[in-house]
Amino acid sequence: MRTLLMALLALAFTTVASAAEQRAEPKLGDDGLYHQAWFLNSLLELKDDLAEATAAKKRLAIVWEQKGCPYCRDMHVVNLADPKIADWIENRFVVVQLNLWGDREVVDFDGQALPEKELARKYRINFTPTIQFFPESVEEMNGGKGMEVEVARMPGYFRPFHFISMFEYVYDKRYAKGQDFQRYIVEKAQAARAEGRPPLE
Repeated sequence: MRTLLMALLALAFTTVASAAEQRAEPKLGDDGLYHQAWFLNSLLELKDDLAEATAAKKRLAIVWEQKGCPYCRDMHVVNLADPKIADWIENRFVVVQLNLWGDREVVDFDGQALPEKELARKYRINFTPTIQFFPESVEEMNGGKGMEVEVARMPGYFRPFHFISMFEYVYDKRYAKGQDFQRYIVEKAQAARAEGRPPLE
């Protein structure tokens, strides 16, 4: 019996390890973008995506990428390859992936339907990766347009510490308390030092 139990535990551990390894290897799609299995398979109606996130008690983030972007690749194979980072985000955020030069039709929060590349211009997305973060619910947007009501924006590639910190900053609603992201980073780094941890691990 004990041998059987040990074998089952070993199998369970192997399954968990395999899942972590799979998470660490995003798939490169025909569009030239790396895709995470846990990103939302969206119908690209942003108001519905926000409502879905709200219903799941999560926040909505839109990540903009483009083919051949080395920093987009790093975001996937460095930052999101870390199970601690990926698990934390997956459990708290609904992530929609859009292509800076894409032609898929997206219905914006204001009801306007337009190709990804035109929405990128509308939102003034100039480089990749860029991540936009939005309010907790459609009601909080008060009919405002996406760029006008985003609560935070990650403009470019952030190394892992700053990357997960931005998601924490949004999830904890530090922006609503009048704290800017730079001050949040300083305080988090100081807390890490006080605990004897490297601040930029």
